[in-house]
Amino acid sequence: MIQKSTLKSSLKAYLYLLPALVILVIFNIYPIYKSFAMSFYTDYNFFQNIVNAYGFDNFVKIFNDPNFYLAVRNTFIFVIGVVPVSIVLSLAIALLLNQIKWLSSFFRTVYFLPFVTSTVAISLVWSWIYHTRFGLMNYFLSFLGIDPIAWLTDPKYAMLAVVIMAIWKSLGFNIILFLVGLNNIDKTYYQVAEVDGAREWQRFTNITIPLLSPTTFLITVVGTINSFKVFDEVYAMFQGRPGPAKSTLTVVYYLYEKFYTEYQYGIAAAAGVVLFVIILIITLIQIIYNRRFVHY
Repeated sequence: MIQKSTLKSSLKAYLYLLPALVILVIFNIYPIYKSFAMSFYTDYNFFQNIVNAYGFDNFVKIFNDPNFYLAVRNTFIFVIGVVPVSIVLSLAIALLLNQIKWLSSFFRTVYFLPFVTSTVAISLVWSWIYHTRFGLMNYFLSFLGIDPIAWLTDPKYAMLAVVIMAIWKSLGFNIILFLVGLNNIDKTYYQVAEVDGAREWQRFTNITIPLLSPTTFLITVVGTINSFKVFDEVYAMFQGRPGPAKSTLTVVYYLYEKFYTEYQYGIAAAAGVVLFVIILIITLIQIIYNRRFVHY
């Protein structure tokens, strides 16, 4: 029998939640509010925390800054390059691992290790892999008759280098989620389809893909949000620079430069607000798509 909540039970529940709520407000809600407020500071004394004027000048400045448009373009290129490829590769690997019974736990651990490894450590390793003369990437490409590529010094390949590394790093998390989704699919569907004469590809497209759509939706949303916030990979791989000729300048890196290098706090906050709006719009589009095409 379900008991109705009383004032005493509600207060008790809120009391249990209070420590988490305090941490959430201090480290999440308040910084978000402060960032929105700071984006309208046009005359701000950071050391005395005094605001002398408010306005939209910060937004006007970033929308008139060519570097901001470059950062937005590079960020979209990164997202488009990482998210779809990562999902396809993760699903393919998850399907293979789901069929392997021997040493399956070992392979799952191997694929998941990059996700829990420090981004800085991974970036340093990949910097060596991308080395023009001694890197493994160019070594393997030489077997295909491809000349050495200056991955980290050529603007044409710098973003591709970051995309490849980001895809490799994100595979583990996506594979684990896909494996959970595959294990939750009732095997009866496949047995019935096999009895009806459905081939393996037909079972994959008509059973696996539709029933995995909630997992795919989750991975797409999380992957998109994380890709829009890319910063560590660029900073570590190019040693604190936004790549050659700013070829890997992203919105978060643009925000970092304005805040920590140029001390233009209002402009940095405005860039963060614009990034928030972009992510919000894309997430809402994904939610609308989810309501129409995702099967629960």
